Amino acid sequence: MKVQVVTDSTSDIPQEVAKQMGIIVVPVHLRFGNKDYLDGVDIQTNEFYSMLASSADHPATSQPNPEDFSSVYREYCGATGGIVSIHVSSKISGTFNSAVMAKNTLKSQCPIEVVDSKFNSAGLGLVVMAAARAARAGASVEQVANEAREAVGKVGMFGMFETMKYLARSGRVNKTIATASRILNVMPLLTFHDGEIVRGGLVRTVNKGMDRIYDYVRRNIPISELVIVHSKVADRAVLLKKRLSEFIEEEKISIDELGPSLGVHGGPGVLLAAIRRAE
Repeated sequence: MKVQVVTDSTSDIPQEVAKQMGIIVVPVHLRFGNKDYLDGVDIQTNEFYSMLASSADHPATSQPNPEDFSSVYREYCGATGGIVSIHVSSKISGTFNSAVMAKNTLKSQCPIEVVDSKFNSAGLGLVVMAAARAARAGASVEQVANEAREAVGKVGMFGMFETMKYLARSGRVNKTIATASRILNVMPLLTFHDGEIVRGGLVRTVNKGMDRIYDYVRRNIPISELVIVHSKVADRAVLLKKRLSEFIEEEKISIDELGPSLGVHGGPGVLLAAIRRAE
């Protein structure tokens, strides 16, 4: 029986892609005021950004709890050859720990491997899709988990935030720093190092930020897969794809949207590139 691959909605894998590849996505919980939503279930990306712009309340997120994972694991334990559950970096979310707790309550029922992707958004998504391809090819639980862990070492991410306003509202950066960045008219560049989000520099214009993303990708060729992620700046994503197609085949480049669970922190104007280096 085929191994079931599971992830969480911070992976930003489009719903149609997840369905096509047989990936189960456990949603992150969102709250606007007194109303709760499940990312990708009760609230979709366009609706979320519209509410983000108009709501007096800044939304909050909470990770899937162990029971969220347990219910999914129970459903697939008996019908598959096992489960490989791959999640957002454990250094920035407790989602991985929730999945481990669920595994520990069900491990006697079927083999379950939980993998820390050390990324979020499309970085996590690239790891998940590598595992899903191995599962579809008939690999065992151990082989699928190993494929995911190998992919972690080949993935990288680099991007820019047009504003720190939403990072400050969600408590991810100090409000003084956010105010200073607005006054100085600078935008942060962010990347990942060993599972943690770290600053990759500052730029004063969107074009300079796009140049830095372009340079990051070019420095890492050869690349087997590239995902450009944006939040409400599709024109910039398309332009970046066109520039990157100078040295990467267009069929290796996809464009996705930053979903609600991460859009809470980034707001509109995020543009990032997630890469998987070739062998």
